[in-house]
Amino acid sequence: MKVAILAGGVGTRLSEETEIKPKPMVEIGERPILWHIMKIYSHYGFNEFVVALGYKGEYIKRYMMDRSMMNSDLTVRLGTGDVTKHACQQAEEDWVVDLVETGQLTNTGGRIKKLTPWVGNETFMLTWGDGVADVNIPELLAFHKAHGKLATVTAVRPPARFGHLVFEGDQVAEFSEKPQTGEGWINGAFFVLEPEVMNYIEGDDTLFEKEPLEGLARDGQLMAYKHDSFWQCMDTLRDKVRLESLWAENPPWKVWQ
Repeated sequence: MKVAILAGGVGTRLSEETEIKPKPMVEIGERPILWHIMKIYSHYGFNEFVVALGYKGEYIKRYMMDRSMMNSDLTVRLGTGDVTKHACQQAEEDWVVDLVETGQLTNTGGRIKKLTPWVGNETFMLTWGDGVADVNIPELLAFHKAHGKLATVTAVRPPARFGHLVFEGDQVAEFSEKPQTGEGWINGAFFVLEPEVMNYIEGDDTLFEKEPLEGLARDGQLMAYKHDSFWQCMDTLRDKVRLESLWAENPPWKVWQ
């Protein structure tokens, strides 16, 4: 089963980093967050990826090619600049990665639709290129297969930005510093989708989070896998700093050894 990752957005709310690189290449612990996402899936044996490129897509291509070259024996003819690549040494990651140009201005739904030839007529997984979680992928897939609908979204409750107070009159009975939100589930990505989902996407301008998901929900074809454990997106510099801090300690999304 292939894993599609949307990596083409501009990332304007993280402009401190994204002026020179796409958001999925912003580093956490000296590795792009895209690498962290792929490691989550590969830990469970899913090593075939389709990455939808857009803004500064060449940056991601260069990263993938450089990793391949650095893990290979090379013969370099300095006079001509010709490079012959020989047997690849044992790489840290044995991944197959399709890098697909989906357009600079294409919206999320349009990017997904353009991946149709790459994911084929089979069930596939999909996530955004800026969020990590300790989602149990086999359990997510089992949930999807059991309900028989076209789409599964992983529902999450993100950490609150501020401390939570519980009162008894004017007295603070309970204080929790930035707990997980107690109410309200949001779209945490980590989708499982059937190929028929493409029929809900009209074209390049379609925002996947609007008409397609709304249509799937209206038709009773969208189910939610509730994930109560760790999830964090990287929308802002504040988010990046938090993820860096967690990585330096005991990163909860690091399911691999």
